[in-house]
This record gives sequence, structure tokens and C-alpha cells, in this order.
Amino acid sequence: MIEFQNVSRVYKNQVRALDDVSFHIAPGEFVFLIGESGAGKSTLIKLLLREEVPNFGKVLYQGNNVASIRARRIPRHRQSMGVVFQDFRLLDDRTVFDNISFALEIFGYPNAQIKRKVADVLELVDLTRKAGSYPNQLSGGERQRVSIARAMVNNPALLIADEPTGNLDPDTSWEILRALRDINNTGTTILMATHASDIVNRMRKRVLELHSGHLVRDEEGGAYSVQA
Repeated sequence: MIEFQNVSRVYKNQVRALDDVSFHIAPGEFVFLIGESGAGKSTLIKLLLREEVPNFGKVLYQGNNVASIRARRIPRHRQSMGVVFQDFRLLDDRTVFDNISFALEIFGYPNAQIKRKVADVLELVDLTRKAGSYPNQLSGGERQRVSIARAMVNNPALLIADEPTGNLDPDTSWEILRALRDINNTGTTILMATHASDIVNRMRKRVLELHSGHLVRDEEGGAYSVQA
């Protein structure tokens, strides 16, 4: 599914955002990506999305070298992934249904297929009754579930969740984690970047820990810190 082979990303100021990072994530895994701010988590995600390319090493996704993807194929590459952000990134002037259907419209799906796909993902995140609501009529947890539904509407093989609970209270955070767990149980691979130690400690999934660009820990069933 995902493989980093001795990947380094060096910026013009000679800062090594990632330094000789290697790991493999198999299809269907749920993996937490942890580390302090500036550790390299965002750079790792950008490399997967082909927003950046490594200076050294290879990033492979489903067997393909991501850096070799031609510019015209990048949108299709990203369509095979879903991304959920901390700040929801919903369109305030569109309903829940329209926020989710927007990406499908861009890729030219017929209306009947759009309606079916949106209905399916709204059911997945338990928001069918909110299809006609606007983002300002939703709670924070509901808005994040809409963003998860939007990320899942193309049935991606991989869901990248970048600090998805960062703006949410503990109870709502667990609501989001339950949704992600249910999605993972359908076979979708999940890579979640987070600072939420309570979630990592309770879930006990695989942990990849970055520190100053180095991969310092790759642990199955790991806690947020080795002392936890």
C-alpha cells in the first residue's frame, strides 16, 4: 500500500524535514503518525499527496513511485486517497449534501450515481438526517463527520486524517475515532497524524513516531510514549 524507502526531504534552508525514513504500511492497517510540531508529519503527508517530492529515496503508493506521477495524473492519484483536516474545510454556503457531492461533480459523475454515493457515505457517518443542513447549523463533531464523508465518497483505498480531533472536545473526539474505526473495519487503510495521546494510548494501534525528521519508533499496539 505505502512504502517509504530511505526518504529524505531537504528544504532550501538545509532543514531536513525527513531524514532517511523507511517504513511499509499494508492494506487495511490503522496507523498513528505522532511527533512534536516540526517533526516531519506534515511533510510525510505532502509527499504521499504529491504536493512535494523527496530529494532522496522513493515514496511508493500501491506500487507506483509517487514522484514519477505526471502532472496531469496527480488529481487522479489524489482521488484514490481521502484526506480529513483539523479545520473541516467545508463550504459554508453549501449544504452537507452539496459539500460531499462537489468532488464527484468535478469528476463528472452522473447525478444518479452522485445521489447514491452521497447517501451511502452519509449513512456511514450517521448523518443522513443532516443532508440538507448547512455547516453553521452543525456541531463540531458533525462537521468533522461531514468532512470524513466527503473524503470517503470516492471509496478511497487510503484515508489520511491530519489532526482530525484537534479542535474537538474529548467526547466528540471519540465520536470521530469510532467513525474512523468503522471505516477501517470495512478495509480502508487509515493513516492518522495526531497529538492526542489519550486516543493513541486507548486505541493501541501501530505507531510511527517522528522526531526531528527521523523515524524513531515503529511499534505495533503502541502507546503515545514508550513510558505510557
